[in-house]
Amino acid sequence: MPNHSLRPREKVKMFGWQSLSDDEVLAIMLRNGVRDFSVNEVAQQLLHTSKGLAGLTSLSIKECMSVKGISYIKALELSASFELVKRVLRSTLPYMSVIDHPQVLFDWLRLEIGDKQQEHFLVIYLNTQHQIIGYKTLFVGTLDRSIIHPREIFKEAMAVSSSKIMVVHNHPSGTLTPSSADIQVTQNLKEIGDLMGIPLLDHLIVSASGYISLRQMNLFD
Repeated sequence: MPNHSLRPREKVKMFGWQSLSDDEVLAIMLRNGVRDFSVNEVAQQLLHTSKGLAGLTSLSIKECMSVKGISYIKALELSASFELVKRVLRSTLPYMSVIDHPQVLFDWLRLEIGDKQQEHFLVIYLNTQHQIIGYKTLFVGTLDRSIIHPREIFKEAMAVSSSKIMVVHNHPSGTLTPSSADIQVTQNLKEIGDLMGIPLLDHLIVSASGYISLRQMNLFD
């Protein structure tokens, strides 16, 4: 059994990463604390600021620096590690079927747009094996049927020889309930996709902590 009196680095050496709590892993990244605050306390405060592990990668450099004991250099290093997580997930996606590995897709989307303060409308282009061959953020702002131009979506789909598409947008409020505009946009894109032979596979709504599928909610028709 791990000895809880050991420091995080010693625990890793003796028992492996699985023996550490989330704040202990952060403590290793932070390396040291400041006067009156141990490195573990700084790590715990950082997790409190991010409202848990799920929100950690969404913290900006400024938000990291709001925690006592985190300088600009430390905040920059943390931000770089968060960015690396996004890039690792992104790099694995082209080799995976989004049908067979939905959790990997969600993890990437949550990091990519889940924490944005404005709505981002992202289109994912798929091949016949449901692998991602491209993606693009086409619109930023409140989702409205009048500003979602299908010609832009399907023009790009034809340019990359996509056989299917998925569309994704985030809800900055955190709620995952689809609006009437969300449903209208979905139905419009489904109709056009069916006519063009590039069907809409799904429309996902994501936040920093969750997602829903409009197809699973039977809102395509």
